[in-house]
Amino acid sequence: MPPHDDLHTIDGDVYVSPRYLAGSTAIGDPGFAPLRDLGWELTNDDLGNAYLNAPDRKVRFGYLPEGEDDGLWRINAYQDPFGPPVWGVCFNDSSPTEFVTAFTTALAEAYEQGPDTYLAAPDPRSKDRGPFLAVAPLINRGWQIDHPRWGVFAVRSADGLAGLEFTTGALDPETELTTRDARWQLWAGKSLDRPFWYATASTDTPVALVRAVTECVSDLAPLPRWRQDTHSYVESMARLTPILPPPPPAPTPLDVQRAVARRTAALPATSVPRWSTTSRPALPGPRR
Repeated sequence: MPPHDDLHTIDGDVYVSPRYLAGSTAIGDPGFAPLRDLGWELTNDDLGNAYLNAPDRKVRFGYLPEGEDDGLWRINAYQDPFGPPVWGVCFNDSSPTEFVTAFTTALAEAYEQGPDTYLAAPDPRSKDRGPFLAVAPLINRGWQIDHPRWGVFAVRSADGLAGLEFTTGALDPETELTTRDARWQLWAGKSLDRPFWYATASTDTPVALVRAVTECVSDLAPLPRWRQDTHSYVESMARLTPILPPPPPAPTPLDVQRAVARRTAALPATSVPRWSTTSRPALPGPRR
C-alpha cells in the first residue's frame, strides 16, 4: 500500500471499501504536494482557483472549484509552452483525492526524468509504453474484460460499480481535452452515463501516469473518510467500517523496569526493626 494511504496515520471516522466509492476529501493540498515539493510556482485567481506551473512552463496543473464545469483537477502538458497541449488529464469534483495524488506523484517522478518521460506518448509496439500496462493492475486484481460497445475496450470491477474504458480509433484532440470523449475514461457508480466520479486522459498521456491511477484505484485497502462528509450515494453501496484507535504498544522490559523503579521511589520511608534468627527472647525476671 502506498505511503500516503497509511491507515494508522490518517484521521477519519470510517473506512470506505471498495475505495473507488470513497469520494473526494474536498482538500486540494495532498494533490498539490508532490509538485510543490519540486518547487513549482503556485498562483491563485480572484475566484479561489489555484494553479501550479512547472519551471519550464511545459506542465500546468489547475485546481478549479470555481471552474466552468465539474472538472475540479486539470493537468495539461506542452511540447511548446505557447502551443496546444500534448496531453491532458481531468478528475471531476467527486474523484477520490488519493487518486489525484497518485497521478501527481507519478508526474513529479516523470518530470524529474525530463521531457522524454513526461511527454512520452503510448506506443503499442513498446514493452514499456504499451497501453495495456495501464490496464494490467485492474485485471490482476480481478476486474473483468468487457466490450460495452463497438470501438471500446473496457474492464469492470467485480461488483460492476467501477470501470475503465479505452476508446480505439481516431479522436478529436480538442474534444479530448474539453469533454469526457477522451481516449481513457475511468469511472465509478451505477452507470457510465451518470457516474459518481470520473477521470479522463487524452490519447498521448504517458502510460506510466495512467497506470499510477489504476494501481491506486484497484488497491484493496479501504480509504478513511469523515462520516459526516460521506455521500449518501456512497453509503448505499459501499462498506463503512468504524475507525478504531490503534492499541497501545506492548511494554518493553525497560518500560517495566522503569515503572517498578518509579513505584519503589514513591513508597514512604519506614523504620523496620532488625531481627535475626540468633536473637533470643528476653528471660523472665525473678519472682517476688
